[in-house]
Amino acid sequence: MDLDLSSYLVIGIVAAVSTGLTVPVFRAFASSHGVEVVPTDRGVHAEPTPTLGGGAMLIGLVVAWVTASVSGWFPEAFSGTSEPFAVIACGLIAYGVGVVDDLRDISAPAKTAGMVLAGSALYLGGVSIIYFRIPFVDPIIVDPGLSYLLTILWVMGMANAVNFIDGLDGLAAGIVGIGALAFFFYSLKLLEVGFLISTLGPLLLIIVFGICVGFLPYNVHPAQIFMGDGGALLLGSLMAASTMAVGGRTPDPFSGQTFFFYAPMVIPLVILGVPIIDTFFAIVRRATRRRGLATADKDHLHHRLMRLGHGHGRSVFILWAWTALLSGLVLWPVYNNGSGDAIVPAGVAALGLVLFTLFAPGAGRPEGTA
Repeated sequence: MDLDLSSYLVIGIVAAVSTGLTVPVFRAFASSHGVEVVPTDRGVHAEPTPTLGGGAMLIGLVVAWVTASVSGWFPEAFSGTSEPFAVIACGLIAYGVGVVDDLRDISAPAKTAGMVLAGSALYLGGVSIIYFRIPFVDPIIVDPGLSYLLTILWVMGMANAVNFIDGLDGLAAGIVGIGALAFFFYSLKLLEVGFLISTLGPLLLIIVFGICVGFLPYNVHPAQIFMGDGGALLLGSLMAASTMAVGGRTPDPFSGQTFFFYAPMVIPLVILGVPIIDTFFAIVRRATRRRGLATADKDHLHHRLMRLGHGHGRSVFILWAWTALLSGLVLWPVYNNGSGDAIVPAGVAALGLVLFTLFAPGAGRPEGTA
């Protein structure tokens, strides 16, 4: 398939500009209506900060999506398929659930039910996991019932991972932006070699990247506005949709390289390793303390970095750097014909071990810190 990077670039710019131009509108609305995050013992901010920034992300998504659909540049993504409507429906539902939670706290079961609905919209619209690879086993064509369950779990997992990591200014938007860009380049390679027939996945990924770029100038420390749960759940659901549109559609291991035998559904788990590791630790930590999974605490990776003595901005930069490094480990063998792919599994395992050693509960904590 011929690739026209300029068309993707234009759509990414549309997403960034649309988001950036509408952030001040949502910031003014949130401030005038008192929709702000006030300082708490668990928070790291000293002043009340407007939220609802996810609304600007949603506008950026819709404007870029409509632009792409009328441009004629992506016929494979929009012709004769309900998938584009499924993506928008999933994003709207996820954003709506998050906004309701921002305005008035909703119970964990209600929030879960909302995300199940978002995942269901994706599945019913045709965006789901069709193929699933198990190491050293031929690709499995997933049974429709199991595909529905996997789709729901994938959406919930991605959404919660982004929501958990959204604790410092610019952290979630930066990590998702880096991850989306990395997986975009991976998906382009799949298109180039003919393992991917639809441009839906890469198109959605470049839009997610543009949304994050447009939002970040207002969200880096000190943040002028937060994305809120609405923005976090929106980004998570979009990453779930895009990775399924890429990874769940090809039965082929790309491209015979040792590490990528486990691809493509493992690739987003590596690229988004920081929020996924943080989510895993949060689940284990709260389970061992017999607390609900929705119970907030100050033991996330970014909190631990700050307790180690890193400032707000430096802690964010470190976690961005980890995400970029993990993305580089994925992309290097893809664009170098497998050169050095033998070190990739060892590198990923080593990074995971370092993250666990430094940030596991009780490790690296200054003496006397609670």
